[in-house]
Amino acid sequence: MSRANRRPASALDAGLGLLARREHSVRELGAKLAMRGYPSGEVETALEALRGRGLLSDERFADVFLRSRVERGQGALKIRAQLMRRGVRTELIEAALNGAEVDWDQRAQAARRRRFGGEPPAGRSQQARQARFLRGRGFSPGQVARALAVDNAL
Repeated sequence: MSRANRRPASALDAGLGLLARREHSVRELGAKLAMRGYPSGEVETALEALRGRGLLSDERFADVFLRSRVERGQGALKIRAQLMRRGVRTELIEAALNGAEVDWDQRAQAARRRRFGGEPPAGRSQQARQARFLRGRGFSPGQVARALAVDNAL
């Protein structure tokens, strides 16, 4: 039997397998189980069982996700949007962001330097290019301005 044809007997077993690989949000895991053809009632029962055992937690998912994205050089705006798309409640997202103790200005400066080097932007077009990059990474307009101003002052 090929690997593609093997399917765990229950949504709970499939959910455990997915959680063994990485953290998932409740909505994300439910969607994956539904895509694999498990009936909605079985999916809900599996999600409740996993939450009850402490194996599935949106709070833990938000914290782990936040840390991984900060290490990738992403800003709070992008991380917030990604967590919302994964079904994490707004209050959990805000709690994770507030509890992270991240210096977003420093992260924006580091992302700019990693991408463009230590030299300040030469001219308006370079400054605009770097600002677009930082905004795309999810940094706020203020963080972008401060990152470019600090590096211009050096």
